[in-house]
Amino acid sequence: MTHAPIRAYTMRDARTTDVGTLAAIEIEAFSDPWSASAFMEVLRMSSARATVMVDNRDVPVAYCVLLTAADQGEIANLAVANRAQRHGLATKLLADALAFAKMRLIVSVFLEVRESNASARALYRSKDFREIGRRKGYYQRPPEDALVLQWTGTT
Repeated sequence: MTHAPIRAYTMRDARTTDVGTLAAIEIEAFSDPWSASAFMEVLRMSSARATVMVDNRDVPVAYCVLLTAADQGEIANLAVANRAQRHGLATKLLADALAFAKMRLIVSVFLEVRESNASARALYRSKDFREIGRRKGYYQRPPEDALVLQWTGTT
């Protein structure tokens, strides 16, 4: 039986009941994935904001984790399940995280991205992130440098 693709997505805060699904998306998206326990820990942190995009069955298909400390933030994780890609979900999640940062008077948001991840780099560029550094050998599987990007919220 074939199911029609689901096109209706909504955003909400991540819940502890989402952790298994988030970990599954993580495994699909990254070669060195976060564990379910890492997601659970993030959800317990008062300095973290974890949002998800869910389908019409309230199943997460994408997520974004923003960590904050004082006036700084970090996009610690952002991923979209393969079945939900190319619908602008990462763009919406990132825009929401940056709007939240502005509301909290966060002046800089940082992240690391694989140098070879052209689609993620284009997304971040579209939201006014700029390259400020490089972490040699940051990624292990496969080995690759990370580019350090910064958003200042001044644009």
